[in-house]
Amino acid sequence: MHPDDKASANEVRLLTLPEIVTFPDEVDITNAARYGAPLFGACRPGVALVVADLSQTEFCDSSGIRCLLAAQGQADIFGVKLHIVLSSAVVLRALELLGVDQLLDIYPTMAAALDSVNGASS
Repeated sequence: MHPDDKASANEVRLLTLPEIVTFPDEVDITNAARYGAPLFGACRPGVALVVADLSQTEFCDSSGIRCLLAAQGQADIFGVKLHIVLSSAVVLRALELLGVDQLLDIYPTMAAALDSVNGASS
């Protein structure tokens, strides 16, 4: 075995711990800021991955969508990966109609969102 082979076999990979912000069943003007503010704040220097968990969200109005877009802008500034976990066909369709699905990294499950960080396909 070549000495360089041994070094690569003992390579240590850093664990990426995501910041996860969980959204409620419904997101509208009455509660969007309550969930959007922590999501925006999580996208800060030193954080590699932020996950917006909308896996239980069945309704999201324009105020919730604005929160996602604001967080994506913040993530872009600081080089943070922002992954959106979304399982509702209704919410996904709303994002598609607005073209927002092209601006966000959307995953159908938390496992897919986390696996994508390790180079696995989503």
